[in-house]
Amino acid sequence: MESAVIAFSGGVDSTFLLKVARLSGIRTLAVTALSPSMPEEEFRDAREIAGMIGIPHLIIETAEIESPDFARNPVDRCFYCKDELFWKLKEIGLSEHYRFVLDGSNLDDMDDWRPGRRAALKHGVRSPLIEAGFRKGDIRRFSRALGLPTWDKAASPCLSSRFPYGEPITLDGLKQVGEAERFLKSLGFGELRVRHHRETARIELKEDEIPQMLKSETRRAVVEKLKSLGYKFISLDLGGFRSGNLNG
Repeated sequence: MESAVIAFSGGVDSTFLLKVARLSGIRTLAVTALSPSMPEEEFRDAREIAGMIGIPHLIIETAEIESPDFARNPVDRCFYCKDELFWKLKEIGLSEHYRFVLDGSNLDDMDDWRPGRRAALKHGVRSPLIEAGFRKGDIRRFSRALGLPTWDKAASPCLSSRFPYGEPITLDGLKQVGEAERFLKSLGFGELRVRHHRETARIELKEDEIPQMLKSETRRAVVEKLKSLGYKFISLDLGGFRSGNLNG
């Protein structure tokens, strides 16, 4: 490929792609989009990982929340976010003389609801992990072999995914969700989601962590904190955590 701009989130897939580009000697620029939809800890991870791999890293700001098409939260919400991102990456590539724009999509993404893929195709973005036939399990296995700290990292989609389709996405709502999830993680909970249903926060935890939440001290602390963030009702989903739970 000679040279490429890589959409870099600091997650499992884009980190592996960045490392492979580095090992291949491709002239590469990692670009991370900073927006209210991105959890703060993910931004910090992206910056640290790009530095560790030794790839030039550019931070840009995206304003998808200002787009009415995105903010009204239709079922193809992700298209509008990725449309803006890939347009900006393509502009960077043209101005800085990079031949390609790449993303970290893998074959498993083809089996899920991914409106962002339409934006990638629209802008001519290539997905080398799909082209090479890699699935998430392959990426984790090779990431571990390469010593990448992300090999067992949990998925962390943008905070907008915590809003049921049709529920408007607002800056205040994104802040509520972000702060609520940071607080729960500070209590030692692992992979989780706080689903935003207006005045109600619906907490999804791994099934083996549900008993910890039901302890009186923990439960009281969570209720107090989330109510201080503006939620009136705090519920625990007894079905447990499931990625993409709002897609169905």
